[in-house]
Amino acid sequence: MRRRWVLCAAGGLVVATGLGVHFLADGVLAGLVADALYAVLVYLLVAFVVPRASPARIAVTAAALCALIELFQLSGVPSLLAERWAPIALVLGTTFGAWDLVAYAAGAALAGVIDRLGNRWSRT
Repeated sequence: MRRRWVLCAAGGLVVATGLGVHFLADGVLAGLVADALYAVLVYLLVAFVVPRASPARIAVTAAALCALIELFQLSGVPSLLAERWAPIALVLGTTFGAWDLVAYAAGAALAGVIDRLGNRWSRT
């Protein structure tokens, strides 16, 4: 139960940071950081749903979900949905970017490493 509270708190921080980067920063680097934070948030959501899964398994699942969402953008559906309700663009994105896949993998991997280190630290 404690893990889920920590995950929720971390999720709030990630959302606030990600929105700050999205709305206050410009450029390619800011976009990649925002994408990595998106993957961290997906990691936290997966960890919340399956709290006993290993960090490696959670990271792979989070990266795969992010990649699926990115590939879904190729269909044009997320863009159409965003025209009807703009906030959906923050969840599904609107345009495909290959570098986004790299950022997602990096964000999910970093979250997994931090989770694993946190698990070790909490045991000692």
